[in-house]
Amino acid sequence: MAGSQAFSFQRLHTDAGCAARRAVFSTPHGRVQMPAFMPVATQASVKGLEVEQIRATGAEMLLGNTYHLTLRPGEEVIADLGGLHRFMGWDGPILTDSGGFQLFSLAHRTVISEEQAVFRSHIDGREVAISPERAVAIQEALGSDVAMVLDHVVGLPNEAPVVRDAMQRTVRWARRCRQTATRTDQALFAIVQGGVDRELRRQCAAELGEMSFAGYAVGGLSVGEEPAEMYRVLEATVPELPVDRPRYLMGVGRPQDLLEAIARGIDLFDCVMPTRNGRNAMAFSDQGPIRLRNLQYLRDDRPLQDGCPCAACRRSRAYIRHLFMAGEMLGPVLLTIHNLTYYQRLLADARNAIEADQFEEYRQRKVDGWGGGR
Repeated sequence: MAGSQAFSFQRLHTDAGCAARRAVFSTPHGRVQMPAFMPVATQASVKGLEVEQIRATGAEMLLGNTYHLTLRPGEEVIADLGGLHRFMGWDGPILTDSGGFQLFSLAHRTVISEEQAVFRSHIDGREVAISPERAVAIQEALGSDVAMVLDHVVGLPNEAPVVRDAMQRTVRWARRCRQTATRTDQALFAIVQGGVDRELRRQCAAELGEMSFAGYAVGGLSVGEEPAEMYRVLEATVPELPVDRPRYLMGVGRPQDLLEAIARGIDLFDCVMPTRNGRNAMAFSDQGPIRLRNLQYLRDDRPLQDGCPCAACRRSRAYIRHLFMAGEMLGPVLLTIHNLTYYQRLLADARNAIEADQFEEYRQRKVDGWGGGR
């Protein structure tokens, strides 16, 4: 694996029936068992949870965001306070997203040029510029274990020339990020773009692969396309990525999508879905989503998920529903804990299934329980 001796990626096993991989990614702040799911700590916080609660869910690696942290409190503040790990009190691995997706989804009046992205802050409207070099510098100041290159994200569906232009700019920006990175204790991951055009995706993956990044992400998906289309893109893209580096699918988080992506060779995930849905009274379970505001749970004394060890599952569905109906902050906290625990158990069981060459059976059993993926 390219880069410092502080990083290594060890492939332990590939399932006999599909491309699912069991691996270990070692970083300066610890090892990550893969396939893995990263809870999203956008602003150096997984909303509502202390780090001990996050760790108790089984999470080993978190995601923070360059765009948000440079706007508030500023990367210089975090660096002066000892870096992102010390700032937020998390001593495990951290990955920082470069902000490309936020430039697409949040910033006001973003203008993309070959040199940089110039945008208005969604917080106070001030003008900010982020170039590939600046994105790397911010992440080096934050001190995350994994930094992401700055990419050009476009919405889907879109015109072919727009998608092609963004993909080609992403490759050029990746090269600039690679040339400017200086920290040997930080791994730099590239991001494959290309919309749903499988040939563009293959081309992008091949060009980035020649640059020998420490890891490779597939970005720009789950932004409007159908799940089946996303799966086809992964089938075209993943085989073009280096086999000896981690493969990360960015921002995709439905449980069925995680398992479908693992079957196609993806190792790492992040998404706000478990935390955001938890704050909005929706729990994940093996029988599908549980929407706790529904009247049917008024007297339901069952746990959210049989066998789940989380704090929420020591209470009844009726109690958690009551917390939401009464506006008690404990409700969102408990459901956030439950949903993150559910995701971590889903991935831990997936790792066991891969080791036993039974991942396809495991995937089908889960999808059937969720209602065939509906």
